[in-house]
Amino acid sequence: MQHNDKPENQMMRVKNRIREEAGRCLLCHEPSCSPACPRGIDTGRVIRALNFENRAGARHRLPDVNYCTDCAAPCAQACRRGKLDAPLRIRELISDLYALHMETPDRPVDLSIDFCGVHCENPFFLSSSVVSNNYEMVAKALSMGWGGVAFKTISLLDIQEASPRFAMLSKEGNSFLGFKNIEQLSDHTYEENLEFIRRLKQDFPKKIMIASIMGRDEEEWTRIARDMEEAGADMIECNFSCPQMVGTGLGAEIGENPELVELYTRAVRKGTRLPVLAKMTPNITHMAVPAKAAMAGGADGITAINTIRSIMNIDLDTFLSEPKVHGQSIEGGYSGKAVKPIALHFINEMRHDPALSEIPIGGMGGIENWRDAAEYLLMGCTNLQITTAVMQYGYRIIDDLKEGLSDYLALRGFGSVNDIVGKALEHIVQAGELDRGSIKYPRFVRKDCIGCGRCYISCFDGGHQAIRMDGENHPVLDVKKCVGCHLCLLVCPAKAVEPGKRVQKKRV
Repeated sequence: MQHNDKPENQMMRVKNRIREEAGRCLLCHEPSCSPACPRGIDTGRVIRALNFENRAGARHRLPDVNYCTDCAAPCAQACRRGKLDAPLRIRELISDLYALHMETPDRPVDLSIDFCGVHCENPFFLSSSVVSNNYEMVAKALSMGWGGVAFKTISLLDIQEASPRFAMLSKEGNSFLGFKNIEQLSDHTYEENLEFIRRLKQDFPKKIMIASIMGRDEEEWTRIARDMEEAGADMIECNFSCPQMVGTGLGAEIGENPELVELYTRAVRKGTRLPVLAKMTPNITHMAVPAKAAMAGGADGITAINTIRSIMNIDLDTFLSEPKVHGQSIEGGYSGKAVKPIALHFINEMRHDPALSEIPIGGMGGIENWRDAAEYLLMGCTNLQITTAVMQYGYRIIDDLKEGLSDYLALRGFGSVNDIVGKALEHIVQAGELDRGSIKYPRFVRKDCIGCGRCYISCFDGGHQAIRMDGENHPVLDVKKCVGCHLCLLVCPAKAVEPGKRVQKKRV
């Protein structure tokens, strides 16, 4: 066992404390902690920034001097979390934030980016969903700094929604790990939606309007595309991916059929000169197949992914699945943080296909903070669309998305968003290309270990029995058995396991 109290390890512990305590915040609409601060610190805004991984932005909102040390913390006394269990330890949280070394960007960063030849002030868009369903909603979001919107899918269908239509998946205190919806398309009339598009483009001429559309046949796809262009849209997005449509030959049923994808993309191209996007369904094995069909039909770009077909939360007493609609439910669309790895997989697949490697891709699925956004950019996306995080936290997340991404780029020496697009792709290789001749052992940090034994349990029951517990209830590694899988590192709640040295395997 090694003692390791390097400054970087101390800072990691501080960051972990900040993340865990800030994560308890209710993110109130009007935080009661802020007006309670005798120094006028907007503590609610500081803690909100911390929740979205924007530590630099949080620190910039504090005065140079830490006045919290000797404060009686009336902010904590006012914290509404106390009505549920215990208030946030705001004084300690702020003091930990002061303890972090924060680099300050010394130059501005250009967050603008071109997508399908259209210049966007930033890559952050509302995706076609409940968060972009009328003029009032979208106008609020655009005025707060979003770069654009994919308006909720417009059609000539008579949409009748079910009630309720949302459900969520929870795990170990995280109440919003995954999200299910059984929404369909816009339930406003066709004429109302056209007017929304006109007004939004008139009132926000520099913002980008993507009109998401769905037709029942070639004639409707062509007509709707033509009408959207006349209304002032900047792009057309073909919804080939909604997984819970009433009726056949709609939504995801199109996206699962490359012939229909090409047919209807061609019909849309017939009706408009605007850039055309094909929104892909993840409910298939290989996304590159329908994506290439869309390009053959005249699409200019791809957006991915839409939601994943799902069944959620079966009640063990009533046997009903959620959401419960008069004792029934249906397969719905799964979204949220948990789908990000799946979305990145499909984007990687398309980016590594020679026929799709250079096409514009708009990425979506599980983007909550600027780190998630940066991952999509690094995988080659030039547009980012968000729904579930907005449903949970509101349009206000745009502030921390832009601040966090800008600070990251500046501190890494990048001058614009474009500078990082696709930089991760070369590091995603085929299985046969990985180094399989060496082992990177874990390293236990004894002073941080709390003796819970989680690493031992996981290694014995799900690994290679390479850990034993000593007389002080601390783990000891058997290097002869360890294969370097790092399961112990992942399950440790105290972050007391670190990556160690990499050594070459001994040949037998």
